[in-house]
Amino acid sequence: MSESEYKLRLAQNLIGRGKVSRRDFIHLGLAAGLTVAAADMLFVSVARAAPKQGGFAKLGLAHGATTDSIDPAGYPDTFTQTAFSGAMSNSLTEIDAKGSIQPDLAESFETSDNATTWVFKLRKGATFHNGKTITADDVVASMQYHMGADTKSAAKSLLESVTNIKADGPETIVFTLKSGNADFPYIMSDYHLVVMPAKDGKADWESGVRTGAFVLENFQPGVSAKLKRNPNYFKNGKPYFDEVEFIAITDLAARMAALSTGEVDYIGRADLKTLGMLKRKPNIDILEVTGYGHYTLPMNVTVAPFDNPDVRMALKWAIDREEIAQKIFLGHATVGNDNPIAPAIKFAINPEPQHKFDPEKARFHLKKAGMENLKVDLSVADAAFAGAVDAAALIRETAAQCGIDVNVVREAEDAYWDNIWLKKPWCASYWSGRATADWMFTQAYSADSSWNETFWKNPRFNELLIQARAETDEAKRSAMYAEMQQLTHDDGGAIVLVFNNFVSAKSKKLAHGEVAPNWENDGLKMAERWWVANA
Repeated sequence: MSESEYKLRLAQNLIGRGKVSRRDFIHLGLAAGLTVAAADMLFVSVARAAPKQGGFAKLGLAHGATTDSIDPAGYPDTFTQTAFSGAMSNSLTEIDAKGSIQPDLAESFETSDNATTWVFKLRKGATFHNGKTITADDVVASMQYHMGADTKSAAKSLLESVTNIKADGPETIVFTLKSGNADFPYIMSDYHLVVMPAKDGKADWESGVRTGAFVLENFQPGVSAKLKRNPNYFKNGKPYFDEVEFIAITDLAARMAALSTGEVDYIGRADLKTLGMLKRKPNIDILEVTGYGHYTLPMNVTVAPFDNPDVRMALKWAIDREEIAQKIFLGHATVGNDNPIAPAIKFAINPEPQHKFDPEKARFHLKKAGMENLKVDLSVADAAFAGAVDAAALIRETAAQCGIDVNVVREAEDAYWDNIWLKKPWCASYWSGRATADWMFTQAYSADSSWNETFWKNPRFNELLIQARAETDEAKRSAMYAEMQQLTHDDGGAIVLVFNNFVSAKSKKLAHGEVAPNWENDGLKMAERWWVANA
């Protein structure tokens, strides 16, 4: 490498820190044998790719309701999850862009006693937004907030196996479990399980004081949340933005228009139908990530007629998932098979038979249920997922060929998750998915989970859930998870339509590294991980 080439490479490393001007870089490029145009193009490319601090970002999210709260017991959608967990808070661990578990507020974690004891060590010097040092007592109070008979937390089922949690000094937390769980560090990354300051031995969520990259400035439920940079954040150099504002834009067309006109710099859940038009805009990039997400139609199995397994099976055979994947998701999703475990997750299987549109089988199960025909309501809104209303219209058409009259009830977008989900017997829903089979099953299918959207309580399934979590023999564990997936497929109340890609769009003003697949919006951490691109 010549001296000129060496200086050029060194200059590339300095661009992101504003240490080399465009003009000086071009001169170095010419000395290294580049043309003016090539040197200028290299400068722009490197400048955009290098993280830098400063700037403001407006992020348009597909959710948000007037009932939203900063209380981590809830966080039902991408607005609260991204703004209040991903930007404002931290958990003990986090999942990286490779899908691997990493320490977050914890500095390290280790296990013993066949994974029934887990010890987490806190990072030294990490503080809350008010300057208070984070201690083990804060973590204990934060976890206990989601535990016990009186909690209304959606994360209660995740901590059901914890028999004891204690502080062992100011920086050490010890969890004792009923039975072994090799996946426990993954559970600790859940967006509900953020660390809050302890006040009189209880977690103080109401103050909004957290540990995250941003400090809450203003919150208007259903409208926006504005946050400013935490100057004392424990992750060196982060965040990059000075300020971020999350805007709730539940209407799909309004979301697309907001990005096109520059009202926002980013939108979640772009409109797949008009994605081609958006791609043609020179100042906009499309982001598509294959993750664990899936769109579902949960049936409440405690309510007639969904309490009849044959009715549930008839509906599973009455839906043309291929047609929905092609017409509604336009190649941005893969067909589901009533199994919520994404193909990329360890222990995933594809149960047999593959549920697809089959009027003969649908009528067979209706007849077994003692019915010649059936009429049911399906409550939907695009707040559940973009395309839910159109998908329901297709379902109505195919179900009619099976003797099933599906009355599509178009619900209000606002407060859908409060008024419809877990309330109406059959509705549209979505899951971002979870990084492990145990985590997905525990939060959405275990008997006592508050987010068990089908209210399904299968004794064999719940027995296996506990056994598989503690099993250290990989072959035995694999067999247990295979049986559980088959049970949800055969008996469960969830119709898993498709596994969806996360499709979003952004202004070229924003830059980022590798995007995480575990949740939408870069694993909910986009505010912490993204930056304003250099000119």
